[in-house]
Amino acid sequence: MLHKKIDGLRPDSQAVLTTYIIENAPEIDMDRLRPAVIICPGGGYEMLSDREAEPIAIKMMSYGFQAFVLRYSIKPAVYPLALTELAAAVQLVRSKQEEWHVDPNKIIVAGFSAGGHLAANLGVSWQAPFLEELLDGKKEDWQPNGLLLSYPVLSSGEFAHEGSFRALLAEEYSVKHTSLSLEHLVTELTPPTFLWHTLEDSLVKAENSLLFAEQLRQYNVPYEMHIFPRGGHGLSLGTKETANGGVHNIEPSVVRWPELFADWVEWNI
Repeated sequence: MLHKKIDGLRPDSQAVLTTYIIENAPEIDMDRLRPAVIICPGGGYEMLSDREAEPIAIKMMSYGFQAFVLRYSIKPAVYPLALTELAAAVQLVRSKQEEWHVDPNKIIVAGFSAGGHLAANLGVSWQAPFLEELLDGKKEDWQPNGLLLSYPVLSSGEFAHEGSFRALLAEEYSVKHTSLSLEHLVTELTPPTFLWHTLEDSLVKAENSLLFAEQLRQYNVPYEMHIFPRGGHGLSLGTKETANGGVHNIEPSVVRWPELFADWVEWNI
């Protein structure tokens, strides 16, 4: 495994991309290219959850993905710094396709909670002119081929997790929060999307995923969504391995989501 930390994604940030790369072996396939997942942990744009970082990367590796964890900029950094960092991470992974054995047409950005907002924001904005003004290269360099959104913060309307938007926008919250309600930014250019949520999530309500999925359907964007009946917010893998404090956020009903996601990628990306 090639495991290293890469900084300097953006000259104006402290973002770090950590690689979890499966190296090819002659006994298996020296020319194999694998799908990649770039993981954005949650934390309300105020912290980054370790429970949604390396454990997710290791789980993704077990399904044959090249995995990357992006520790993006959070409060007091404001929009759009984290978005440019994620775009730069996608651009870097695609540029290293041969060295890192990545299929350049199967790069998925994954986000948990507020990290889901970041991932989805790139999904709906990768073609936006302002990103080409902020980044070197062309928009196809940072275009994601798919989205994995786990109990994501998406809407800034009735079902908003207000704290995430306040942390992201700071003093510009009142002016800009409606423009970052991502269900309103979905177009036919939004990549295929896998979403999962729980009905019992009282912090980031399932309507965030439902509203986004409704717009995906309106624009004929392929998606798969699972609304599990039990479990609160921040479940990660739902196992003891990612339990908060060793006991909280264990929920057997959601533990199949990585398998469902891997199957979805195989047949849809």
